[in-house]
Amino acid sequence: MDKFIYYAPIILIVLVFLINERLVVTPEQLEKKHREILKDIEMRFTTIKSFEDLKSQFTDMKDKIDKIYDCLILK
Repeated sequence: MDKFIYYAPIILIVLVFLINERLVVTPEQLEKKHREILKDIEMRFTTIKSFEDLKSQFTDMKDKIDKIYDCLILK
């Protein structure tokens, strides 16, 4: 117990430093940051489903363009 009392000011200073520099976070702060990251990702990137839909649309457009091209060449 004497050692604890002897080192108490140092422990207190270290804890205050860690909290002040935000090296230790609360679960609430972590959840808030997680939501911010998810929002940022939604704005910057697309989902795989959206990508596949767009890819299929491009494939359909390519097929239609090929058909138009074939019609023009044959006539």
